[in-house]
Amino acid sequence: MRANLNQSLNFNIFLYLIRYNLTMQWSVEFYKTQENSSPVEEWLDSIPTTARAKMLRNMFLLEEFGFSLKEPYVKPLKDKLYEVRAKDNRGIYRVVYFAFKDKRLVMLHGFTKKTQKTPPSEIAVAKKRMKDFINE
Repeated sequence: MRANLNQSLNFNIFLYLIRYNLTMQWSVEFYKTQENSSPVEEWLDSIPTTARAKMLRNMFLLEEFGFSLKEPYVKPLKDKLYEVRAKDNRGIYRVVYFAFKDKRLVMLHGFTKKTQKTPPSEIAVAKKRMKDFINE
């Protein structure tokens, strides 16, 4: 009887959280250098307005849906890295990120994609920033 009561209470709490959207959502944050600059935000300011709008929309979707969000919006890379994707008539744009504790998604590196595969040099930049972020 006690187990059924606990299960019923847990289920009711779960329904309450869903109904009132009180589940903890993900948060997007931007990597900052030691000089307190944000390379991703600076990169976002440099790309065309339509691409920036699409990228920011996809980041909002990522905050709302977390790892439930799939292609074409996000794609896993390797070594716990993922990319947020956007495209317009001028190019293909990517922001590499990783998930950190407390449901934080840290945007590490933005770039304009010019080849079929993500260049290893772009992944290397993101890996270095991820290591810096974790070690802070």
